[in-house]
Amino acid sequence: MAIISEFQEEEAKPSTSSSPPPKAVSFNASLDPSNPVGFLEKVFDFLAKESDFLGKENVDKEIAAVLRVSKEKNKKKAEEVAPKVEIKKKEVKEEKEIKKEVKREPMEVDKKEDKKEEETSSGLKVPNKGNGLDLEKYSWTQTLQEVTVNVPVPSGTRSRFVVCEIKKNHLKVGLKGQPPVIDGDLFQAVKPDDCYWSIEDNCSLSILLTKHNQMEWWKSLVKGDPEIDTQKVEPENSILSDLDPETRQTVEKMMFDQRQKAMGLPTSDELQKQDVLKKFMSEHPEMDFSRAKLM
Repeated sequence: MAIISEFQEEEAKPSTSSSPPPKAVSFNASLDPSNPVGFLEKVFDFLAKESDFLGKENVDKEIAAVLRVSKEKNKKKAEEVAPKVEIKKKEVKEEKEIKKEVKREPMEVDKKEDKKEEETSSGLKVPNKGNGLDLEKYSWTQTLQEVTVNVPVPSGTRSRFVVCEIKKNHLKVGLKGQPPVIDGDLFQAVKPDDCYWSIEDNCSLSILLTKHNQMEWWKSLVKGDPEIDTQKVEPENSILSDLDPETRQTVEKMMFDQRQKAMGLPTSDELQKQDVLKKFMSEHPEMDFSRAKLM
């Protein structure tokens, strides 16, 4: 009896041998980017035909989960690509800017060269707005009566550290213990008793020089420095109005002569001589003036 019972129990046990795995079925479909829903419909039709996936109770949740994962992957990929795209756009923009600069640069160089030629064609410099010149270590401006020199100094410089020696024909400026910034003979004489210096804004040494000859423009501060073209000096009208009538008349005559020379025309003195000669010629028609020259 025991033997039969054991046999029956063994016969009742399910077979431990596994069934063969389902055979993979190929899926062929093309995606139309303008109609992605149509592609999904084909996918679901294929699943319904070849499997029982769509018959599951939680199929909606599984499809939603797959969709959510796909969206997160796509978002992450976009975030990784975005910086590269921005970098590429920046590189393209910079490249365009460089090309523009390269095209513009020759024009600017030409303008600078023209300006340089304008300044050096006569070997003289064009004066700054103050009718002087801006140099590397100092600058100076002038009126007919005075010359103002500005020398940059370290911030907080005290007067006891300054060396400023003003003589009739010589100027020496600098700081104690250091090589002088200016040390040379002045372009023309000054009146030392009417010259002053002071520290402005704790960073600039300002020197006022009173000219001895107040009827002439200086070409440079000290001899040997670059010279300006005094024919291009432009005194302000307010300065002219401050002059006495006789001085103003002289200054206006100088300005007229400078403009005439710049245009290659006779000066006021030459015009006056021409008038005298014409008058003399009209008074003496019997004389031959064909070889007469105006000196």
